[in-house]
Amino acid sequence: MKSILWLVLCLAVFPVFAQQPTLSVAAKSYILVDFHTGKTLISQNEHERLEPASLTKLMTAYVIFSELKQNRIKLDQVVPVSKAAWKMVGSRMFIQPNKPVTVDELIRGMIVQSGNDACVALAELIAGSEDMFAHKMNEEAARLGMINTNFTNSTGLSHPKHYSTAHDLALLSAAIIREFPEFYPLYSLREYTYNGITQPNRNRLLWVDPTVDGMKTGWTVAAGYCLITSSQRDERRLISVVMGTASANARSKESQRLLNYGYQFFDTAHPYKKDQEITALQIWKGAQNTLKVGFDRDIYFTLPKGQAEKIKAKMEYKQPVIAPINQGQEVGTVKFSLGDQEIAAYPLVSLETIGEAGIFGRAWDSLHMLFN
Repeated sequence: MKSILWLVLCLAVFPVFAQQPTLSVAAKSYILVDFHTGKTLISQNEHERLEPASLTKLMTAYVIFSELKQNRIKLDQVVPVSKAAWKMVGSRMFIQPNKPVTVDELIRGMIVQSGNDACVALAELIAGSEDMFAHKMNEEAARLGMINTNFTNSTGLSHPKHYSTAHDLALLSAAIIREFPEFYPLYSLREYTYNGITQPNRNRLLWVDPTVDGMKTGWTVAAGYCLITSSQRDERRLISVVMGTASANARSKESQRLLNYGYQFFDTAHPYKKDQEITALQIWKGAQNTLKVGFDRDIYFTLPKGQAEKIKAKMEYKQPVIAPINQGQEVGTVKFSLGDQEIAAYPLVSLETIGEAGIFGRAWDSLHMLFN
C-alpha cells in the first residue's frame, strides 16, 4: 500500500504549472528541481545524453562517501599515489608518489580543486583500478534511477561511452545532499590548499549568491561549460543543472536565472512534519482509548506562488480501529487536493504502540461495538 500511495504522489500533475511564465536559458540542456519534492519546475532537453565533464565527480564522490559510511575506508587513511594518478591530465591537486596523502585531502582536492589526479587515486584505493571503479559508479547510477547515464572513468574526461543527462545529474545531486549531509558542506568551500598550492572553487556563485552552497562545475571542449548549483533559502532548496553553455560566465549567469525563477514563481509547502500528531482516533479493546496518528515522512508540495494555502486534506480510515496497534502501522489514508483535483495521497500511520486491554476491558468494548 505504501508503494502505491507513494507512486500516486510521484505521478501527481499540477495543471496550474502550465500557467507559469516561460524562461529562455542559453544551454544545450537544463533542469530546475525542488529538492524536497523532486518536482521539475522547468527544463529543456533534460533527458538528452551529453558529456558531463567534471560533473562526473559527483558520482565519484557518491561512491567514496558510501565507502566511508560503511567504514570500508577512513578519512585519515593514507593513500598510495600511483604513476597513473600522478600523471593525470587536466585539472589537478598535484599529488606526488613520494608524498603521503589522506582520503580526506583527496576528497577536498576532488571537490574543490576538481583534481583528476585525486579521483584516480581514490578510484584505485576503492576498486584497484579506474576501470573497475567505473563499474561501481554505474551500479550506483542504476540504483538511483539514472537510466540515461554511463560512466567509463572517475574524472569526466571525454569518452564516446561516457554520458549523462541533466535529469540524471539532478537525481544524483539530490541523493548526495539527502544521504550524506555530513559531507555536503565540502561543496561550499571556496578554496583549498594542498602541496603549497591554493586553488579556488570554480563555482562563482559561491561568491555571488549567499544562498548557494554547492555543487560542481565541469568543462571539456565537447561538453562546453556545465554547472550544478544547489541553493537554500529559508526551508526551500532548489537544484539547477545547466549543460553546454558557452562560457564560465554564462553557466553562472544561467544557473542564477534558473534559481531566481524557481524562488520567484513557486513555493515549497510543508504542511506536516514526520511524526507530527495530526489527530487522535478512537481505538477499541486497547490499553488506552485513543491512538495518535500522523505521517512517517515529511509532507512537501511544490506549488505556484499563492497556491499553498488552498491545499485541502481529507482523512479516510476504516472503523473500528482495534488493538493491538504497532507504531508505524497504517490505519488510513490522507488525500490532498487543490481545487477539485486530488494531487497526492499519503498513508496515515500510528505514532505509538498500543497493546490489548485486559479481558474485562476487551469484553466491555466488544459489547459497546455490538450496539454501535
